[in-house]
Amino acid sequence: MRLRPTLQSDDLAVRYSRVRALTEALVAPLSDADATVQSMDDASPAKWHLAHTSWFFETFVLRDHAPGYRLHDERFPFLFNSYYEAEGRRHARARRGMITRPTLAEVLEYRAVVDRAMIVAFPALGGEARALVELGCHHEQQHQELLVTDILHLFSENPLEPSLWLPERKVPVEVPRPIDWIEQDEQVVEIGHAGAGFAFDCEGPRHRALLSPHRIADRTVTNGEWQAFIADGGYRTPRWWLADGWAWVQREGITAPLYWEERDGAWTRFGLDGRRPVDPAAPVTHVSFYEADAYASWAGARLPTEFEWEAAAGHDPASGNQLDVAGATEPRPAQRGPAFFGDVWEWTGSAYRPYPGFVAAEGAVGEYNGKFMSGQFVLRGGSCATPRGHLRASYRNFFYPHQRWQFTGVRLAKDA
Repeated sequence: MRLRPTLQSDDLAVRYSRVRALTEALVAPLSDADATVQSMDDASPAKWHLAHTSWFFETFVLRDHAPGYRLHDERFPFLFNSYYEAEGRRHARARRGMITRPTLAEVLEYRAVVDRAMIVAFPALGGEARALVELGCHHEQQHQELLVTDILHLFSENPLEPSLWLPERKVPVEVPRPIDWIEQDEQVVEIGHAGAGFAFDCEGPRHRALLSPHRIADRTVTNGEWQAFIADGGYRTPRWWLADGWAWVQREGITAPLYWEERDGAWTRFGLDGRRPVDPAAPVTHVSFYEADAYASWAGARLPTEFEWEAAAGHDPASGNQLDVAGATEPRPAQRGPAFFGDVWEWTGSAYRPYPGFVAAEGAVGEYNGKFMSGQFVLRGGSCATPRGHLRASYRNFFYPHQRWQFTGVRLAKDA
């Protein structure tokens, strides 16, 4: 499989500049210390995200397609390669927080050097190079979301519980609208990306899938509904849990979604705007696949398959609550009508495996998705931290079943 460009070079240069600018706006409030610390193995320092996304463009575009370009620093590929085995040795992921040098200012200068070289190179880039730039822009948008969620996790570990952004002004919604169920008959549907627009390799090839009769909720589960699960002993009752999930709950002492605390009989949550009361009408978030599956069992339902989700998500993927600019980021109460994009990534019951006929791209970029198709579950729909314009109905996110530091939530389905 060969990468093909989907944007003209001038459009691509504008997109590149906008993506790069948003990344730097997201980290503008951070100190050098904020940007250096690593709070857990799954998260990376903000400084590393800034450098890694620049390394991607420097390596796969400038080094390989811009004659005469010389690396900004010969040491950086070892520090800022993520998982590309074809690119050689790299610093251990769990020790990224030990990279105290280069400083944040030096990493930002590295970004500026790469950006200047990219702008000079754009007019002469061929089709393969432009396709790599487009891939790099979407890759950086993925890291923008990781930046937001990794900073959130980092700040949650600080006893002062600092806020990154001021809270949003919003109209309180005490009671969420009832769930409406979307009926789906037995049918064969076309699944996966099709057309000329950009997609990651794991979104294809487009293929047929058989759906059994079912119903799928038109909104996600709310905090208030999750509180009822907690009050009913949901985290203390093994009958709702998969064996691996129950072992995880017992081992880790899980009693509520990540960042929730019960204080004086009331639930609070920690977010990028500090600690606030839990909004009962907002979508529940920061729950694992294990928790999502247990809640669905308790509710007399199940998680949808990714095919059921994609068949139902037939509206504008740029709609919903998504990341537009740096600022307060949190899920919002559901509005009228079906809502499938934004707010929270939605766990499905589908394992992250290749579609029939999947072939990884040639070269190092072929390692982007394919080699992770083991032991993880698919999430759909994007979140409040997903940059607007990055999503498609066919977009497949994936995480391990215990992970929950992303904005992950729950949509229910039922067999008809």
